[in-house]
Amino acid sequence: MLDTPTMPPSGDDHATQLYTITAGGFSATCDAFAADPEQNQLWFVSMVGAQTSLKAIWAALLNSPPQPAFLIKGAVDDLHEGGYERCQIPEHSIGTWKTKIARLPQAGAYHAMVYTQMAELSFERDAFLLLTPDASEAPALHLRFLNQRTELPIHHSWADWLWQQGLENEAIRPLKSAGLNAWSCNHDPQQLETELSAAVKYGALKLPREWNGGSA
Repeated sequence: MLDTPTMPPSGDDHATQLYTITAGGFSATCDAFAADPEQNQLWFVSMVGAQTSLKAIWAALLNSPPQPAFLIKGAVDDLHEGGYERCQIPEHSIGTWKTKIARLPQAGAYHAMVYTQMAELSFERDAFLLLTPDASEAPALHLRFLNQRTELPIHHSWADWLWQQGLENEAIRPLKSAGLNAWSCNHDPQQLETELSAAVKYGALKLPREWNGGSA
């Protein structure tokens, strides 16, 4: 995800499993979400249902303090497969959330996305959220977010190394998701500078020719 959340393509494998989200005494079908079950955190939700239900759910999620929500496998009015999970928006993300709602004329229902600006490329905060339908795009997208948040020169050829390094030191944490792929990222600027300097010094990363005065 770059500047605006987008729905996953209808043919994406992640989109085949529907969930139900309940909060504030209301329920809706959840076609995409990103959550951290270990910390009971909800990072993104896309849901379809009656307008009243959607507004009540996001009002509960964005209440101060946030009210808990529950994710349950299975669509509304279907036989649930079991396995509900309690979650609420992360405390440090309060004040960064937005909601977009649109009517679905053919379905006679509404679609709403509730998401944090930490998933926007231009949002000025060190910690950020990566959301993408295609997991193979994650390293390049991750590098774009880093370049937006540091004055360090980071070359595009370093994307895969930075991605693996972030996963190994848990600066990048995979989230449980449906309908898309999601990661919570929180890089320490000083540690990042140290890691890049060491990688260049010991040959794990090569300086591009153009940075050394050569032709590209």
